[in-house]
Order: sequence, then structure tokens, then C-alpha cells
Amino acid sequence: MFGFGKPSIPAVVDDGRIRARFLVQHAGFRLDVDLDLPGRGVSALFGHSGSGKTSCLRCFAGLDRPQQGYLQVAGELWQDSTQGFFLPAHQRAIGYVFQDANLFPHLSVRGNLQYGQKRISAAQRKVALDQALELLGIGHLLERMPSALSGGERQRVGIARALVTSPRLLLMDEPLASLDLKRKQEVLPYLQRLHEELDIPVLYVSHAPDEVARLADHLVLLDEGQVRASGPLKETLLRADLPFASEDDAEAVIDGQVCGHDATYGLLELQLPGSDARLRLPHTAVPDGQAVRVKIKARDVSLGLNRAEGSSLLNLLPARVESWQVLDAQVLLTLCIGDQRLLARITRYSFDQLGIHAGQAIWAQIKSVSLLAP
Repeated sequence: MFGFGKPSIPAVVDDGRIRARFLVQHAGFRLDVDLDLPGRGVSALFGHSGSGKTSCLRCFAGLDRPQQGYLQVAGELWQDSTQGFFLPAHQRAIGYVFQDANLFPHLSVRGNLQYGQKRISAAQRKVALDQALELLGIGHLLERMPSALSGGERQRVGIARALVTSPRLLLMDEPLASLDLKRKQEVLPYLQRLHEELDIPVLYVSHAPDEVARLADHLVLLDEGQVRASGPLKETLLRADLPFASEDDAEAVIDGQVCGHDATYGLLELQLPGSDARLRLPHTAVPDGQAVRVKIKARDVSLGLNRAEGSSLLNLLPARVESWQVLDAQVLLTLCIGDQRLLARITRYSFDQLGIHAGQAIWAQIKSVSLLAP
């Protein structure tokens, strides 16, 4: 909980970051958050249903006015309850994407996009219509009516409509929640392109771990209206005091760079930063030099004192033991491979038999690697 007397941060700090403090009290629910978020990339608001994700997003949008609140976006003050200042939603430079695309049914795709463009003057437009069409792959849909679109196509049009308003902040409230798996897989690559090609910070609400792992740079964990944790995605996933690490699906997200493809066996080869280590995984060819993101589940990593010979495992990598956490009959270890960190879950028996200690050199034997974002 925070107190609202004199603001603890200056009224305007033009360092590109997003600072927010909201206190909202409803019957049976209290949102009490204090956030300092990066002004670039994707910040994911993650938590179970009822944790306050959407309530928090609506405060950012100005759709809900908290009893006490402060919001600064990249040097612009949008609200400060201590000064009685509140910028209404229609004056905030935001794009908002809901679970449902909410397209106007009587307008074509072109008409829906032009409606979004009209929100700002031509002089303020930073995202051109043609750019949005190309990023979302919807140029061929311009003359269609919403009723003639698939769910994935409607959502891509909804995202494009938000983009052509040239927002300072893009808010996305579970944009894939209403789509089946096939449609989600259709839309996700386009969201990744937005992440890579547009310099617009995104607040992305989701309760789907795979979406967050693929898209997010920064992770905010909400629980019962409170911020349980906030920090860079890769670091936050590894924190022993958070539920991510103790769950059966505990995983690490690591970066790599494509350095080759074996067409004979269909294996993609990745170089890990700060190390000579390379990962191989079944995948189609990706251009050499391209940055990628992969996830490795703790249960798919076993350990050995020596490099295994004659193993069917593709990835046997030299690592160093950083720390560990005892979980009943199991132990969850954090390992370092160059600049990257991953998790391994082994039994307490194996932990003792291997004589594990901090700083120990060890071999990580990785059963499965999943490519998240080429």
C-alpha cells in the first residue's frame, strides 16, 4: 500500500519511462499499485482472474478514475490526484485493443481504419495506414465487411485501427483470449512484429504464460489488486520467491542468435550470448544472424558431472551452478551458461549424489527446447 501526500517522484521526469500509482476501492475489491515501467517494449500484466489486470489497464486508459492516482507517460503528466489533475480518456494518446475487436459492423475494414485515423490530425500521425496494413498483413482485406472476416482477421484489423491513431501507449486487454489455438497462432507473429518494428510501449494483459513468455520484455505479477513482482521477464521468471519457479511448468526464457540450419535433419542452430555454447532444435530454417527467443522447462534439464557420451540428447552444454531451492523431494537449480540463466529440477537424492555446490562446473543435459519468437 502507498500513501498519497506529496508525490514521491517529480511531477514530470522526461526519461521515457511510465510511472503509475493507482488506488481504487470497490465493494469487495481494492486495487493498490505502484509501477515504474520501461518506455519501450512490452510490459505484461499477468495474474489469475480477478487479480486486477483489467482494472489497472482501465486506469491507464482513463476509463476509470481512481480515488487516488498518478500517471506519467514518457514525460507527459496524464493525472495527479494531489493536484486535482485528470486527463480524460479521449485526450490521452492511447490505442486500446480489447478481447473482441469491436469493429463497426456497418463499416468496411477501410472504413474502420479511417475512423481510427480521424482521431488525430494529419500532422500528428506517426504510424501511416500503409505501415499498419503491412505490419498486420491485412492489405487484401480493405474492402471486406467485418462479418466476412475470421476471428484472427478481425483482431488484426482491431490492432491496426489502434495503431493508426499513433498512440504514445498501446493497451492490449487479452487480445487473443477469444480466439481458438489456430487463430492465436495466426495473430501472434504479427504481435511479435509490432514488438520489433514499432517504438510504441505496450501494456499487455494476459493470463496465458506462453503469450507472456513470447512477447513480454517486462513482467508485472498482480495478485488480489497488489503488485507481487515487477521486473525484466527473464529475471522475474527465475525468482525463487514467486510461484513461477515452484510450479511444475517452471521454465526459463533465453536469447539466442541463429548461426546455422542443418537441412538434412531439420535442425536449427543457435549461438548463446557470452558463451561458445550452441543449442540445436528441430525447426525450419531462419535467417542467419536473426535474434530469437526460446524457452526451456526445468523438468527438461538433467545434470551430469561429465559430458555424456552416446546420448540421444541434442544439447549437452557446460554450465555453472548459481543457486538452488529445495522443494520437498526435489531441488530447483539456477544455472548460468554464458550470459544466460536456466532452471533445472532434479531430485534431492541426485542433488546429494552429485555433490552440488555453488560455482560448480556441471553439464546441463537438455531434453527439449521450444522456439518462442524467431
